[in-house]
Amino acid sequence: MKKMDFKIATLPGDGIGPEVIEQTIAVLNKIGTMFGHTFNYTELLVGGSAIDATEEPLPQLTIDTCLASDSVLLGAVGGPKWDNLPGDKRPEKALLGLRGALGLYANIRPAVLHKALKDACPLRSDIVGDGIDICVVRELTGGMYFGDRGRTTGEMGEAAYDTECYSITEVERISRIAFEIARKRNKKVMSVDKANVLESSRLWRSVVINVAKDYPDVELDHMYVDNAAMQLIRDPHQFDVIVTTNMFGDILSDEASMVTGSIGMLPSASLGKGTLGMYEPIHGSAPDIAGQDKANPIATILSAAMMLRYSFGLEQEAVAIEEAVTKVLDQQFRTGDIMSAGMQLIGTKEMGQRILAAL
Repeated sequence: MKKMDFKIATLPGDGIGPEVIEQTIAVLNKIGTMFGHTFNYTELLVGGSAIDATEEPLPQLTIDTCLASDSVLLGAVGGPKWDNLPGDKRPEKALLGLRGALGLYANIRPAVLHKALKDACPLRSDIVGDGIDICVVRELTGGMYFGDRGRTTGEMGEAAYDTECYSITEVERISRIAFEIARKRNKKVMSVDKANVLESSRLWRSVVINVAKDYPDVELDHMYVDNAAMQLIRDPHQFDVIVTTNMFGDILSDEASMVTGSIGMLPSASLGKGTLGMYEPIHGSAPDIAGQDKANPIATILSAAMMLRYSFGLEQEAVAIEEAVTKVLDQQFRTGDIMSAGMQLIGTKEMGQRILAAL
């Protein structure tokens, strides 16, 4: 087994971010001991904590250090303390800035319902079956979130606009990631758009169809976004890999997270051309429970497993973390967000310790 050294930029951020990052670092250190790797961490400011210290949500030092690292591990940003700041000064602006600066154009969000958490799923048991396993691949640096925007005045007074724009290159590269992931899963890609209304979606669909010619072993289908939102509830098992735009992916991936029981369980990876990626839980900063040892660290811990897999090429180590999480859930330990009758309620720190023990 080859021993390796890695530089990880850690961005705890706001709210429960520091708590879940702390437990994740402990898990990574245990993996390093088990498999002979060394993880070197550099903690950086981002979001509200960066605003308090530097008046900027994303300091240049944070960007430069992330670019010089092998990977980035992010906690969460935001909170009511900073809600009244201008849009370009809000903590959430740091996320868009990081994605752009690091060239991260693909967001991978696996939505998995563990068998042990079937009771946490809001869907009927006959719909859930033996569990749910969907992967949402969301384009991350294009579309309406990055398009031209502004305000104008017309016949009906002041108006605002946001522009949805996609290039062939942007759609091609995100499509290829989706097809490559599907090849390692159930070989099905569902491309979600609004091609019956939007010209950008008509381009999207035509490009995805063209890319699919290079993947004859993968089944491609298409679905309008409104139908996809309904079908995720009606029959989630029909989906394997969903590939879609920035805005549609933002909405559908959050819907998929709730179908699988809890937003506190789901990790994500943001990737670009090289191996540098940013890994983060999809939940927010949850300021209402910050510092109370109530946060669920599993999404962040599973994000670290994705980091081992996608950025470092350490599949065995990633699986070890995922299996440890499953084992702890099977032992009926729960944080508050996934608690149900008959289970044992534990806090953030104990959940981290249980996962360490399961390793």
